[in-house]
Amino acid sequence: MTSITVAKFGGSALGADGVLIPRIMDRLKQIMEESKVVAVFSAPLIEYDGKTSSMTDVAIKVGRNYASSNPVEIEVLREVYERIASKYLDEKRKKEFLDQMDKFYRQVIISLKGAAENRRFVDVIRSRTLAYSGEVTMSYLMGYVMQAHGIKAAHVPIEHWPIVTDDNFEAANFMASESRQNAAHLVELIQKNDVVSMGGFIGKTADGLETTYERGGSDRTAADIAIILSEKFDTKISFEKDSAVLSADPKIVKDGLDFVPYLSYNEARIAGMFGMKILDPIAIKEIDDNELDIPIVITNMTKPDSVTTIQRSPPPNDGANPIKIVTGKKNCAIVRMEGIAASHLIASLERDKQYHEFVKLSPYVKDDVEMTRLLFLDADYVRRQERHFRAYYQKADIVYGRAVVTLIGDEMWRVPKIASTASSTVSEHDINILNLDAQEETSRILIVVEDKGSSVADAVKAIHGTRAKIHGASK
Repeated sequence: MTSITVAKFGGSALGADGVLIPRIMDRLKQIMEESKVVAVFSAPLIEYDGKTSSMTDVAIKVGRNYASSNPVEIEVLREVYERIASKYLDEKRKKEFLDQMDKFYRQVIISLKGAAENRRFVDVIRSRTLAYSGEVTMSYLMGYVMQAHGIKAAHVPIEHWPIVTDDNFEAANFMASESRQNAAHLVELIQKNDVVSMGGFIGKTADGLETTYERGGSDRTAADIAIILSEKFDTKISFEKDSAVLSADPKIVKDGLDFVPYLSYNEARIAGMFGMKILDPIAIKEIDDNELDIPIVITNMTKPDSVTTIQRSPPPNDGANPIKIVTGKKNCAIVRMEGIAASHLIASLERDKQYHEFVKLSPYVKDDVEMTRLLFLDADYVRRQERHFRAYYQKADIVYGRAVVTLIGDEMWRVPKIASTASSTVSEHDINILNLDAQEETSRILIVVEDKGSSVADAVKAIHGTRAKIHGASK
């Protein structure tokens, strides 16, 4: 069976104005020594309003301005591609690409006019604008760049886009069966080429309308392509980053960081939910939901031998620290409601697949009624949905200003007094613990604190600093 690596390159891997593209070319040639490649690209980074931003963020700002009857300069949505093309393409390929980009740019102009007329930058207007000013255009460009670097490569044409989704245009859901049925052209391109370029984040409905995943959706595209191809190829996924996985965010913890060689699907998904930028946790969920075991590696592009491997069942920890990761998440909210009402709300959220990042905390009893606490990891989402939540339970108690610090490791249950040690460490730093939730089945310990000042960073540093002591107690 032919081996395929689905390699995902985010905006930071591309660099501002594609400055890091030569490094991507070197990395692709390394991967090609072992397998064919489907390269999934995010939108590029550009300098805009004095700072480095994703093209997706810039396009959203432009679209919202048009919807507010405040049209702004839109040449920025194409200039970055012209600069990259001029730098990396010969004249023939440059002309071919620019001709195609002109067609995409016309689609962007039509969509922005629609936003201005309707005074709303939503649904397919938003999706089409983002697609043709971002990932789709970048994937076409990278196909030409790879050819210019001597790689036998092609891009996936938007007319044969393999990712089929439902019609939730701004938060689309992947439809695996329909996508497999729509993958013939992708398979043909793989068979004829060494590398196939594909845009992340973007899908199409069954009737051909452009959709987008939620932010971080290029990770999901990489997972979905692997799911589509898993029946015909020996497939793995490589997320190409600046480093492999460490035991905490190096922006928060400066000393004593450990390299994490293996994570389970469960550990990686929890880490992604609770603040570690490893990969979108929904990407793992979609592989899990399709009952597949696709190896995932997080690769340090500058040191490709330094990888974290994510598997359904990784090898034993072999005496390593059972607390693999300590992470923190700000801007959370807790929703309290009667247990039966909460069960209906949870069923609705899971059925509609419109929000995934919440956890059910330990219940409590009030006035002989069992109450459920739901920790939502995006307080802004809760604010937008308050009316929806209260439709299930009018007296729902919603508390904002919360943050959560999380210890992650499937084997933490082996460590005596781990929860009490972690909580006492936080308390010693004068951080008020509002809730502690430790569940063996979920391989995580949650410590809820106030989202105030540096409380989360301080708690993460304090707990991470005690990992060695806790590990010693487990031996």
